[in-house]
Amino acid sequence: MPQEPTAAAVKERYQAACDLGLDLDMTRGKPCAEQLDLSHDLLAASEGAGYLSQAGADCRNYGILEGLPEARELFGGLLGIPPTQILLGDNASLSLMYDVLSEAVRQGVPGSPRPWGEESRPKILCPAPGYDRHFTVCEFLGLEMIPIEIDENGPDTAAIARLVASDPTVKGIFCVPRYSNPTGATYSDEVVTQLAAMETTAPDFRILWDDAYAFHHLYPDPQPLRSILDECARAGHPDRAFVFASTSKVTFPGAGISMVASSVSGFEWLSEFRSKKTIGPDKLNQLRHVRFLRDGVGLEAHMARHAEIIRPKFELVDQVLCEELGNRGVASWSQPRGGYFISLDTAQGCAKEAVAKAAAAGVKLTPAGATFPYGKDPLDRNIRIAPTFPTLPELRQATEVLALSILLVSFEKGVL
Repeated sequence: MPQEPTAAAVKERYQAACDLGLDLDMTRGKPCAEQLDLSHDLLAASEGAGYLSQAGADCRNYGILEGLPEARELFGGLLGIPPTQILLGDNASLSLMYDVLSEAVRQGVPGSPRPWGEESRPKILCPAPGYDRHFTVCEFLGLEMIPIEIDENGPDTAAIARLVASDPTVKGIFCVPRYSNPTGATYSDEVVTQLAAMETTAPDFRILWDDAYAFHHLYPDPQPLRSILDECARAGHPDRAFVFASTSKVTFPGAGISMVASSVSGFEWLSEFRSKKTIGPDKLNQLRHVRFLRDGVGLEAHMARHAEIIRPKFELVDQVLCEELGNRGVASWSQPRGGYFISLDTAQGCAKEAVAKAAAAGVKLTPAGATFPYGKDPLDRNIRIAPTFPTLPELRQATEVLALSILLVSFEKGVL
């Protein structure tokens, strides 16, 4: 492609892409079939070894509400959390987040003067661009969302400190601390420490720490992440954080295991309300995961194979964007070291039209604005790219269509 494309040349290439009749869906960050195949042996992990836990419990039956001890130990070792403070669920950590927030609204959390639902306008701080499912849960439960800017080090802690110091109805913050969705940021030590230590007017302020991509490194030597539970305890706020994680993109998204952890009192609160909801999780699946993943070394080797499959996809997107958009002043994008997304910013006011043009050419993307509370990007510039599911040829086509759509809108709006 010429260094300085004309509007006519871009329009011609875009029309040619439309004529291909593409049907590519990049709306969500899903593992591809090759990644799922890595966990095929999980299906047979119980065969021959039986259905008894290490302690001799029959995993086919009811009970063990908090999860198998060996599975809690596995998660604890991987995340640096005492196993006795971990409660296991089934495949979706989002369900555990919903449970925690819905119970906070219904009855409050430990230390609440009243249920959150009895506040006039309970609020949750939402780093943005961020994870749309977090926003959906908050909106459904009637929690007002306040967007917080985020950069490569994490959310703007100065802005957070001002809000929590002045408004007792600010009840919590959602965080994706490692390889944030979609920016790819990993929170710096300073940000983690400040979030744990800051003084809040609400005595029941909570950090919802969604460590969804804890193990999802694209490259060796990942940036470390401080333990939010340790930092909260050190700062004198031991009950402040709930930590969530899962194996959804480690093994099978539809058949993984999830976890939530907190302080000792936070765990007791979790166990109490969970006991009213269920009489036991899928312990056979927990047993399979322990036998399949084994330990930290086994998990690291497994995730390295994931990285071998998806790293070329992230690098391909960056290559195509550089070729098509680089040095033209119409877009910038992240170059994450892990996680599942690339965050792209167009010029102001261009994202929605670019996504619409890409869809017209057969490439479906996450709706522009979805990475902000209420689906409203105030600058209409952020687009989330999910590169993991398509094949490399499909991904090249999809990224070229997106780039052409951005160029076309940029010409139409006078940005170019």
